[in-house]
Amino acid sequence: MLDVKETLLDRTSVRRYEREAIPEEKMEFIREAIRNCPNSYNGQQYSVIEIDDQDLKIELEQLTGQKQIKTCNRFLVFLSDFNQIKALADRKGIDWPAVTDTMDGVLLGTIDASLAMMSAVVAAEAVGLGSNCIGYLRTVDPAKVAEILKLPKGVFVVCGLALGVPREHPDLKPKKPVSVMFHKNVYQQDREKMVDELEKYDEVIKEYNRTRSGDTTTNDWVSHILDYYRHVLDYRILDYLRDQGYDVKK
Repeated sequence: MLDVKETLLDRTSVRRYEREAIPEEKMEFIREAIRNCPNSYNGQQYSVIEIDDQDLKIELEQLTGQKQIKTCNRFLVFLSDFNQIKALADRKGIDWPAVTDTMDGVLLGTIDASLAMMSAVVAAEAVGLGSNCIGYLRTVDPAKVAEILKLPKGVFVVCGLALGVPREHPDLKPKKPVSVMFHKNVYQQDREKMVDELEKYDEVIKEYNRTRSGDTTTNDWVSHILDYYRHVLDYRILDYLRDQGYDVKK
């Protein structure tokens, strides 16, 4: 098993996998890491669908265009989940506070599921597996994904995670410098200094994309990310959340 430094600081997103199966003891370790992740109030407002059915993986791959869903050995779908606790409350005759009608309720489940996914990523890395987080599963066609996965009311997809024995070892992507990632006591007030540092980082990303192993591009950081933001403007996540029983009002 890798040490903490290797697990956290050498991690890269892996999109190509060997055909071999993940040993069950490694999956058990990942499941336990997910179960033991931090979450709000120990409410555990999340759950996970573990997919090893190849036909189902192919269906999701065809919907998203993400080949790693088809080729990974195991695909995990992390869910915000208020269905389980509501079901128990109903059985016990306890009035349900409409937390799913609040933005805080949406964030509560989203944060719990995200923490669970990060625990899975770290656990997978520690035992020598590759992983790739797939947020597009949440946005590509939310209603169709909910239908395929038979999601009940009170449940929605936060993110997918492909797992497998890695066939590649991608270059480590440069991240924003410590000077702009971390603030001391309050948010950094010197905007010009911050932008100067980000502009340098933008050039670092451009050089990385030009020289990295595998497919190269001419992308910088800021323009590429803003293109993604433009796609976000077309998503109708609020409509999807309402379909799943999250009638967000405040």
